[in-house]
Amino acid sequence: MVILFCITFLIKFLPMPTKKEIKKKREEKLDNFKKAGKNPYPQKVGSRQSIAGVIASFQKLKGKEVVLAGRIRAIREHGGSTFFHFEDGSGRFQAYLKKDQLGEDAYQFFLDNFDIGDFVLVKGNLFETKRGEKTIEAKEYQMLSKALLPLPEKWHGLKDTEERFRKRYLDFLMNPEVKEKFVLRARIISEVRKFLNKEGFIEVETPVLQTTYGGAAAEPFKTHLNALDLDLYLRIAPELYLKRLLVGGFEKVYEMGRVFRNEGMDKSHNPEFTSLEFYWAFVDYEELMNLVERMFDEIITNIFGSSKITYQGKEIDFTTPFERADFFELLTEKIGADPLKLKDDEIKKIAQKLKISTEKKSRAKLLDDIFKKECREEIINPTFVLHQPIELTPLAKKDEKNPRLAARFQLVVAGWELTNAFSELNDPREQRKRFEEQAKEREEGIEETHPFDEDFVEALEYGMPPAAGFGMGIDRLCALLTDSKTLREIILFPLMKPQK
Repeated sequence: MVILFCITFLIKFLPMPTKKEIKKKREEKLDNFKKAGKNPYPQKVGSRQSIAGVIASFQKLKGKEVVLAGRIRAIREHGGSTFFHFEDGSGRFQAYLKKDQLGEDAYQFFLDNFDIGDFVLVKGNLFETKRGEKTIEAKEYQMLSKALLPLPEKWHGLKDTEERFRKRYLDFLMNPEVKEKFVLRARIISEVRKFLNKEGFIEVETPVLQTTYGGAAAEPFKTHLNALDLDLYLRIAPELYLKRLLVGGFEKVYEMGRVFRNEGMDKSHNPEFTSLEFYWAFVDYEELMNLVERMFDEIITNIFGSSKITYQGKEIDFTTPFERADFFELLTEKIGADPLKLKDDEIKKIAQKLKISTEKKSRAKLLDDIFKKECREEIINPTFVLHQPIELTPLAKKDEKNPRLAARFQLVVAGWELTNAFSELNDPREQRKRFEEQAKEREEGIEETHPFDEDFVEALEYGMPPAAGFGMGIDRLCALLTDSKTLREIILFPLMKPQK
């Protein structure tokens, strides 16, 4: 009892070694390998089995020799024997080191020089402990990579989430559920591609560096090409190049890749993100809605085995057909007046009452901001929101029934705006007029406008077939399907402000 008290006292009150002290100690161990003529970072590993494969075939392999490798996650010594757990990308396993089996020198070398976090290779026979744990009894072991810094003891549920995002590699090591989100993300992207390929779409690549940015209302990142002494922009969207392909005779094209927007950061926005855009000739936005319904239904059913998922405790039902709602009808219901009949000053007053900034914003942009704040968050099940103001979409056709509206839809799910799609404007004279209107707004100080792209207008003059186009933020889709609150949770290395 007295001994136990003393141990508890020492653990509680003696100062813990600092990271610097631990690193120094481990560097001394690293030198021990070199003194012993052993390479702690060997070039070749050789053949080995996966831990998951050994576990799955354990009864057949029991008593036989296998070779496993992985990172040490726990070590416990019991006199002349030592157990440690190690894991590879497929699972975790237990190893057993026995002094009598390895020899005293080899056994002691392991105890003196191996630490939690090191990568190790173990060769030996499989057996089951009295407690039924599957184990490999080591005949040989080898250091594959010596870790000089210790893994954090307490990382799960860390309050300083920024620290998790800065050191993602530790986040994945200490929180397996985070890593699983990115395994699922890869599956989601694969299913999207599989669906589009099956539907006859061709995957293409368009320029990331562009002389004229376009395809969205956003500020670009600017760079300079020394070879041509030319200012360039990182693309804010691939749209205008993909539509040039329609002019060139392609009928179904898509691109999935990174786009860059020099804008604010919040739970649904990141300056660098993954976008999917596809364009389909000879159809309109209504026919496109049917394809989008099938795409979501197929992707979600293939992944989850059901058309229903749970997001932040709420059940989301992707059973088709999806609900359809009119943009202005939703706004009218929320603000108690038809926005199409309100004067600009009245709309500004509504926005100000809702604490929405009205500075340097067009009437259409204010209506969009009011919708986002008052309506979007209340939409839970998949809903096509139709017919936004035409001023918001200078690249879309006008709705034939009401030219003040765009032939457009957004798919909103659980408050997330997942997609933006519309019937593409292919009238070159109308497109020129729209670009000119956008240029005037920019001169008036409204920054979120579309730049004039003369080359694109010329492409339209050669003739572009009627078409529908679709854009989706892949990160938003993955956030929804992995039950993540923000984009940063589903981006491997989200942009972070450097620490001072």
